Amino acid sequence: MTDSYHVGLEVLARTGAELDARRNRVAEVAPDFARLAIGFAYGDVFSRPGLDLRLREFAAIAACAAMGRSAAQLRDHVTAALHLGWSKSEIIELLTQIAAHAGVPAALDALVWCHDLLVEITDCQTCEESGSNDGQE
Repeated sequence: MTDSYHVGLEVLARTGAELDARRNRVAEVAPDFARLAIGFAYGDVFSRPGLDLRLREFAAIAACAAMGRSAAQLRDHVTAALHLGWSKSEIIELLTQIAAHAGVPAALDALVWCHDLLVEITDCQTCEESGSNDGQE
């Protein structure tokens, strides 16, 4: 096993992700590919200096949502972002921003794909905002 793979596993653990059923299924039929994917994406790219892990997840969510090709990957990155402290309202705002740059269908799909992840959590910032209107409507 390469150092990149081990670093990748450490980065995944920091995001709250463990080896899940999907990665295990890939590893079952293509173990070299699974090691390469984790080693490159997380061991070589996500572990680079210059951006913190929260910003890297922001970029990953934006890219996955804009491409509109992988609901599973988008959900993984939204879950990681929530684990790293992103709020529900920040993720919704990011996915809304996708509409301006990648189109309404891409943003709509992203919101639908992550619906359950975003409905199940309480965003304290949103609770505070809706609880006090400071005389503004």
